[in-house]
Amino acid sequence: MAPTNTQSLKNFDYLVIGGGSGGVASARRAAKYGAKVLLIESNFNKLGGTCVNVGCVPKKVMWYASDMAHKKADLYPYKLDKKEEKVKYGDFEWSQFKIKRDNYVTRLNGIYANNLKKEKVDFIFGFAKFINSNGDVEVTLTGDQNLPFLEPSDKEYKKDEKLIFSGDKILIATGGTAIIPPKIEGSELGITSNGFFELDYQPKDVAIVGAGYIGVELSGVFNGLGSKVDFIIRGDTVLRAFDETIQNTITDYYIDKLGINIIKESGGVVKVTKEGDKKIVTLGNGEILKVDELIWTVGRKSLVDIGLDKVGVKVNDRSQIEANEYQVTSNPKIFSLGDVVGKVELTPVAIAAGRKLSNRLFGGEQYKDDHLDYNNIPSAIFSHPEAGSIGLSTKQAIEKYGKDNIKIYNSKFTAMYYAMMDDDKDKSPTVYRIVCAGPEEKVVGLHLVGDGSAEILQGFGVAVKMGATKKDFDNCVAIHPTSAEELVTMT
Repeated sequence: MAPTNTQSLKNFDYLVIGGGSGGVASARRAAKYGAKVLLIESNFNKLGGTCVNVGCVPKKVMWYASDMAHKKADLYPYKLDKKEEKVKYGDFEWSQFKIKRDNYVTRLNGIYANNLKKEKVDFIFGFAKFINSNGDVEVTLTGDQNLPFLEPSDKEYKKDEKLIFSGDKILIATGGTAIIPPKIEGSELGITSNGFFELDYQPKDVAIVGAGYIGVELSGVFNGLGSKVDFIIRGDTVLRAFDETIQNTITDYYIDKLGINIIKESGGVVKVTKEGDKKIVTLGNGEILKVDELIWTVGRKSLVDIGLDKVGVKVNDRSQIEANEYQVTSNPKIFSLGDVVGKVELTPVAIAAGRKLSNRLFGGEQYKDDHLDYNNIPSAIFSHPEAGSIGLSTKQAIEKYGKDNIKIYNSKFTAMYYAMMDDDKDKSPTVYRIVCAGPEEKVVGLHLVGDGSAEILQGFGVAVKMGATKKDFDNCVAIHPTSAEELVTMT
C-alpha cells in the first residue's frame, strides 16, 4: 500500500477516529493491554469532545453559577443577610466568569493530553477520512504540530498537510454536533448550544427553542442569572422523553415559580429577522418576540462525513452509523460507539462502551463477550430543581407489562431546606416516583425531581441495575432527615 504523498504510511493495532470521551477511553484502555494506538481528533488542542468543550462540563459550571444565584436569596430567611437580595440582570459578571470557565476547560484539555501520553497513546489533530477499501485514513492536519511517533521525530508538520495511516482495527467515535434548522427563514441568525459557550456577554432577553433537556437547562441558567427567557415548545410540556411526573413538575415550576415564559403549542419558529441588535422571532401561533439572542436546541446530527462509503460502513435513515451490541459495524474490522451511533447519547455511555470494546478486542479470552448493556442507564437533567431518571417511564411500563401488572408509588413534598422560607415562591418541589412491575414489584423505573437528584440517582441506579424490588428499597433503613429517605419509606 503506497501512500499518496511523501509521508510514509504507518500502521497501528488500533486507529481511533474521534478524541471525545468514548474515543479517548477506548484508546487508553487498548494501550493498557499493549496495543499500539493512534487517536485522531479534528478539534485542534481540544481533546475531550463535546462534553468537555461545549457540553456537560462547562454547562454544569454555568448551572452552579445559576444555582448559587438562587441561593443568594436564601441567605435572608436563614438570617445570614440583613435583607433579601435576589440576583438581577447585570449582577453577574458574565464575561469575567467566561474567562475562568474557559481556563478550566483548557486545563482539562491538557489533562486529557497528558493522560494519553502516560498511556503511550499517540495522537494527532486533523480531519480524518477513509480513502480506499483497505481502510487507509487520510488526515488533514488542523494545526502545526510535532508528531514524535513519526520519523524524523523532530519534524514539525504544518496545518493542512496530509498524512496517511492504517489500522488493524478502527474505531469511529466522531460524535455529533448541534444543528440549526435549515428550512426556517433567517434561522442562521440564531446560535446553538455551541454558540452559547462562545457568548462573551449576557443577553438581557433570550429565546430558546426546543423542549429537550438542553433547552430546559439553558433556560434555567439564564433565568437564574437574571435574563428574561422565552422558552418556545411545540407541545404542552418540556422533557417529553421523560416520565410524565418529571414533565409536569418542571414545566409547572418553570412557569409558576421561576417566571420563565414557556410558550406552549407555539407552532414553532417560522421566521427570524434582524432589527438593529435585536432578533425578531415569529412563531407559528402568530406571536412575535424581540430578543438579544435566539438559541436553537432542536437536535443534533452525527458526524459521519468521513468517507464511510469507501469502507462499506452503513448508516441508518437518521445518518447514524449502524453498530450491533458489540459496537461492530457492517465492516467487521471497523467499530463505532458514542453519539455517532445514536443509541444513548450520554458521555458515560460512550466511556463505558469504549472501555468494554477495548477489553474485548485486546484484553484476552476473559473479555471475549464484554459489551455494554444499554438497559437501565441513569440520566440527569440539570434543571432548577434537578431531575433524574432510570428505567422505564410510566407509559413505557404500561406498554411493556400491561396496566394491571404495574404499581406506581408517588411522593410529593417540600424539602426541609425550604422550611425557613416565608414565600412559597421560594420553595422548590420534590417529587419522586417508583414504577414497579410484576407480583414481586421489581423496580423498573425511578424518576426524581428535587435538589440533589443527580447525586441521589447515582446510588439508587446501582440498586435498579441489580434488579432491586420495592421490598429491597423498604428493607433499607432510612437516613434522617434527608429527602432521599422518602425512596425507602414510600407507601
